[in-house]
Amino acid sequence: MKKRIITAIVALIIFLPFVIIGGWPFDLFVYLIATVGLIELMRMRQIPVISFPFFLALALMWLFLLPQEVYLHVEWFSKVNILLIIVMLLLSYTVLLKNKFTFDHAGFILLAALYVGMGFFFFIETRDSANGLANILYVFLIVWATDTGAYFVGRSFGKRKLWPEISPKKTIEGAIGGIILATLTGVIYHLIIPFSNSMIITIAVTILASIFGQIGDLVESALKRHYGVKDSGDILPGHGGILDRFDSLLFVFPLVHFIGFM
Repeated sequence: MKKRIITAIVALIIFLPFVIIGGWPFDLFVYLIATVGLIELMRMRQIPVISFPFFLALALMWLFLLPQEVYLHVEWFSKVNILLIIVMLLLSYTVLLKNKFTFDHAGFILLAALYVGMGFFFFIETRDSANGLANILYVFLIVWATDTGAYFVGRSFGKRKLWPEISPKKTIEGAIGGIILATLTGVIYHLIIPFSNSMIITIAVTILASIFGQIGDLVESALKRHYGVKDSGDILPGHGGILDRFDSLLFVFPLVHFIGFM
C-alpha cells in the first residue's frame, strides 16, 4: 500500500502540470503515454516492439491522435483511408512471412491501435475543448469515485460475483456502490461547476459513464487474463502499467463525446 501511495503521488506531480497547462505540452505527453500503452499491448501478445507490424500500429495510432482539422487540407488524407492502407500492408505482411505473421496478429494490431488511439484521442479532444480542464476533472473524478465506491462497498458488502471468469474479486454490490458514489460526485461537481446541461442530464450521463468505466476496466481484465499477465506493465510500481490506470478512461472519454455531453 505504501508503494502504491508513493507512486500515485509522484504520478500526479508529473501528470497534473501537463493537464493544467494544456496545449501542445499536454498533447505530446498524451502521445508518450499512449505509446507506452500500445507497447504494453504488444508485449501481451508477444509482438516485438522493434518490428514492422509494431511500427505500423504506432503510425496508425499516432495518426488517429491527430486533431480532425489536420485531415481537412488534403482530400485523400483521412482516418478511414489511413486505416485501409494499414490493413492492406498488414495483410501483405502475412504473405511475406508465410503465415509466421498471421491474420490473427494483423487483427490484434489493428484493434490495439484503434483501442488505445481512440481513447487517448478523445482525452486530447476533451482538454482542447471549451472548459477542457473542468471537463477532464469531471471525468477523472467520476472514474476515481467509481473505483473507490466499488472497492469499499465490494469489500464490505460484496457477495455476488460480477464476472468471476474475468475478474474474480469484483462483485455486483461493488459495481452498484461505484455507480452510487460516482453519481453523488457528479451531483456535487455540477453544483460547484455547473454544466450547460441540466442536473437530470448530468446524473444520467454520470451513471452511464460509471457503467462504461467499469466495462473498460473489465475489458482490460479480460485481455490480461487471456494473455496470462497480472498487469499490463510495470512502469507504475504498485499500480501496474499505463493501461491498468487508463482502462476506464479509454471508454469514458469517447462516451461523453459520442453522446454530445462535451
